[in-house]
Amino acid sequence: MTTAIATPTTTYSIDKAHSELTFQVRHLLTKVRGRFSDFSGTLEYDEETPEHSLVNVEVQAASIDTNERDRDAHLRSADFFEVEKIPTLSFRSTRIQRTAGDRFAVTGDLTIHGVTRSVTFDASLLGTAKDPWGNERIAFEAETTINRKDFGLTWNAALETGGFLVGDEVAIAVSVQAIPARA
Repeated sequence: MTTAIATPTTTYSIDKAHSELTFQVRHLLTKVRGRFSDFSGTLEYDEETPEHSLVNVEVQAASIDTNERDRDAHLRSADFFEVEKIPTLSFRSTRIQRTAGDRFAVTGDLTIHGVTRSVTFDASLLGTAKDPWGNERIAFEAETTINRKDFGLTWNAALETGGFLVGDEVAIAVSVQAIPARA
């Protein structure tokens, strides 16, 4: 007879007030940085076997903020995110692999502009702690680089001197604090 031993899995909810989803992309000669301010998600964290954990995140595309009102309006338009028709971006993990210590390769389905592609984030478990009010917290950071054209974000403008206005590579960085989900 084999006895199954349950491992301690905790479901955490992202604490939006202490988390951020940012990106940067080349614009002409420099890089423009931006963020999404409206997102939610859960992490089912298996403490003994982190590779069995799951990540789900949903982002409201209209919450994009590059600190420039006209650019943000253009990014929300049909030229880019088309937020009226496709209001959300999402990520759902499909595989988590330890690469070293508290570092992981988190692979999953990233959906942007209605197009889903498999991407891998380099992630780090920053640790767990109790805040001054006794609430348990867990924190992660993760980053990846994608090609925006792979997700149907193809708008661009040719430059008089050659090349294009907007770069294809987009660096994505995630910094998350999460708290145990309420039943």
